[in-house]
Amino acid sequence: MDEKYILDVCCGGRMMWFDKDNKNTLYCDIREVEKGHIEHCPNWECKPDVIADYRDLPFPDNSFKLIVWDIPHIIKDSGGIINKKYGSLGDNWKEDTRKAFDSIWRVLDKHGTLIFKYSDLNIKVTDMLKLFPVKALFGTRTKKAVNSTYWIVFFKE
Repeated sequence: MDEKYILDVCCGGRMMWFDKDNKNTLYCDIREVEKGHIEHCPNWECKPDVIADYRDLPFPDNSFKLIVWDIPHIIKDSGGIINKKYGSLGDNWKEDTRKAFDSIWRVLDKHGTLIFKYSDLNIKVTDMLKLFPVKALFGTRTKKAVNSTYWIVFFKE
């Protein structure tokens, strides 16, 4: 993990990344998916550096300066393209999301930043943020469409 200061805990297809192979970033996901899994996106793949569950990250405390977390957007597995790219949260989403935040916060370094990317397809952003024991510093505050993507920033003091 030398010179890996950034952690993407749910990298998926690295779709939000401009630099999909950033040398300072460790890409993590719970799964690996080969190209061709999604018919309409034949080049899409999920190739994490580390396969791990964000609810129980296998890294020492205070390991990363910046963590990005693009959590799945839906509760139930629909079999659709969103589910294939992002996965689903499942019925225990509240408990799992709390565990995930605690695990992520543990590996975030002191004075580190967590960027939480979230789309409110099934769960309101306000309901999601209520699960976190830390108040967000700043981020997207208003909806621009029926289903919006929110960027929320947390800072570890």
